[in-house]
Amino acid sequence: MLDVRKLIKTYGGPSGRRVLDGINLVVRPGEYVAIAGESGVGKSTLLNLVAGLDVPDGGEVRLEDVDLARLDENARTRLRRARMGFVFQAFHLLPHLTVARNVGLPLALNGAAAAEASQRVAELLAAVGLEHRAASLPRELSGGEMQRVAVARALAHRPALVLADEPTGNLDPDNAATILEILRAQIKRDRAAGILVTHSANAAATTDRTYELTRSGLHERPGREPAR
Repeated sequence: MLDVRKLIKTYGGPSGRRVLDGINLVVRPGEYVAIAGESGVGKSTLLNLVAGLDVPDGGEVRLEDVDLARLDENARTRLRRARMGFVFQAFHLLPHLTVARNVGLPLALNGAAAAEASQRVAELLAAVGLEHRAASLPRELSGGEMQRVAVARALAHRPALVLADEPTGNLDPDNAATILEILRAQIKRDRAAGILVTHSANAAATTDRTYELTRSGLHERPGREPAR
């Protein structure tokens, strides 16, 4: 479970600009939420704090009851590698690795046995419809295919937390819909806590609930049923 409590972040020292002020957010296993908001309100800052890439000036980010700010940089790196998965707008696939090896990279980094890793990679490539592309290199794929590989890679090691930052921003509507469906289905199947940062109302509608980040805080948008 992810538990963000009274999170504060200021840039420019004590008298600088407070970007986040008292942010609270709870995402339980199997829950998938969207964070929307105008540019400049702190969505990227919030995501970096949740990922342990930055540390807050106040409050806590707790993943599975571990306070990220109390870990040193090496420990946060190890936690990210073991318990988090990331999907970005830019696919960030390693160009010299095949599709299968890109997907299996988190498993290799976490010391998974070869047979276990091979089975998990095959399972995920089937789930994203790319089993026939296992031996391909990223340059041989379309944009939609590359993002499907990126989703499979993010979920390979069954992370507790999946963070997706505008994952459909570079895709056409059909490919975007496919990616969003796959991402939601896999988060639910693995019972990960999922956060989608997006400007897209269509993307946000695929999550269980949507929060709006404004300069006055993080507020849940009322008035819609969770996606099924």
